Amino acid sequence: MLYYLFDYLNRIAHPPGFGVFHYITFRAGAAAVTALIIAFWLGPKIIRKLKEHQIGEAAKLEAPKTHLNKAGTPTMGGLIVLLAILIPSLLWADIKNGYVIIILVVTAWLGAVGFLDDYLKVVKKKRKGLIEEYKLTGQIAIGLIVGGIIYFYPQFIDADLWKLKSSTTMPFFKNMEVDFGILYIPMVVFVIAATSNAVNLTDGLDGLAAGTVGIVGLTLAVMCYVSGRPDVSQYLTIPFLRGNGELSIYCAALVGASLGFLWFNAYPAQVFMGDTGSLALGGAIGALCVLVKKELLLPTLGGVFLMETVSVIIQRFYFKYTKRKYGEGRRVFKMAPLHHHFELCGWTEPKIVTRFYIIAILLMIVSLATFKVR
Repeated sequence: MLYYLFDYLNRIAHPPGFGVFHYITFRAGAAAVTALIIAFWLGPKIIRKLKEHQIGEAAKLEAPKTHLNKAGTPTMGGLIVLLAILIPSLLWADIKNGYVIIILVVTAWLGAVGFLDDYLKVVKKKRKGLIEEYKLTGQIAIGLIVGGIIYFYPQFIDADLWKLKSSTTMPFFKNMEVDFGILYIPMVVFVIAATSNAVNLTDGLDGLAAGTVGIVGLTLAVMCYVSGRPDVSQYLTIPFLRGNGELSIYCAALVGASLGFLWFNAYPAQVFMGDTGSLALGGAIGALCVLVKKELLLPTLGGVFLMETVSVIIQRFYFKYTKRKYGEGRRVFKMAPLHHHFELCGWTEPKIVTRFYIIAILLMIVSLATFKVR
């Protein structure tokens, strides 16, 4: 909205310096700072309200015993993150841009699904919250909407997108694209739902999800920016996606919001984001990879989320297999997701989180390197 205001003032009055608002880099920086300020301003207020209404985390019996002292810590803090992302994006991005509209809808949609889940768990005291099938239905529905728009109505985003509507780029290979055809829509559904749930699983230690999401968001900001630049995309031999650069403003807001929330969520956490934040942030990362045509890079870029998810899958399948074969379930890890395994190995919570950050940064470097190592 501020983008249109300053653009209007620049066209009618030509005040000195107002031309800077046309630059995506400037607006991305402004969005990041705005998100940080909003998180710092709203954080204490929302935490106070959550405490007043006794909206606290219930004791998790499936987590290590050291987590029992976290019971009662305010949850649903994802509201801080969502507001700190959505407000700056609306202020600084071109909200007529199809890419921006889609990512804002995905964020709000999955934020609402997560909010309903947290509300049922914390307020209505339903231990399992939203029924798993209903939660998955919400994730699949938004995936179908995003995939359907790109496949059937690419002109909503950009008139030239029909050339790439069902294809994606192949990491590490120059001028190689994979065309999914009609299977593109199921692929989009899988990417958004899987990433949403993966970040939800990662959100088990103070600051772990917020920090890794911020690192991934920064990487995606660079990718969106270069994909939206005809000169840079041509130099890097990647598809030019007109208007995609506006997504870097959203990504910058995501980074600022993650850092702002981390201020309150770092060990020992004053607030947890809950499903309100984790489902929305995960779904947004998946949708961003879809919109920037980097779906196949997601296992590398989101490697931390992947290994957390894979640890849960291995643990469950091996337990069921050994129970069926030996009559007694056995485990590969001491506890899943993976961060709980390291806790039971004796690692302190801050050490686990810091080392996962290091892994996420290394994966960020590898992901960005794929633009040149081709």
